[in-house]
Amino acid sequence: MFIGEFHHLIDEKGRLAVPVKFREEIGRTVVVTRGLDRCLFIYTQTEWTNLAQRLSKLPVAKANTRAFARLMLAGAMELEVDRQGRVILPDYLRKYAGLKKRVVIAGLLNRLEIWDGLAWQKYQLGTERNAGDIAEALGELGV
Repeated sequence: MFIGEFHHLIDEKGRLAVPVKFREEIGRTVVVTRGLDRCLFIYTQTEWTNLAQRLSKLPVAKANTRAFARLMLAGAMELEVDRQGRVILPDYLRKYAGLKKRVVIAGLLNRLEIWDGLAWQKYQLGTERNAGDIAEALGELGV
């Protein structure tokens, strides 16, 4: 289970260290892809396989399901985790998420999200301002 918020730096070669807390769980290979809200999602191989199987069962005749599958699958890249626990993030994914030097890695149970540090800060402020409305909407869903 991935939880927590970690502040890291991307080096000049595009390498990002995975938080030590998560290294054993993620293994030697991960899948990174375009996420929602202009961040990147990182999945373990097992979680990626589960997600890909669910996506493959979505109705191809619906435009929204095709668009979501394209977002998640076409941009996905399998990455090796090096001995220092780093991954090299492809340039096109760094550009998609607007990643500069300072990033936040957020643990969200079955995946990690990588955010540009400033974008994360703005997102968090907006979420905190709307926490009451969000909680009410989730309450209607039984959460």
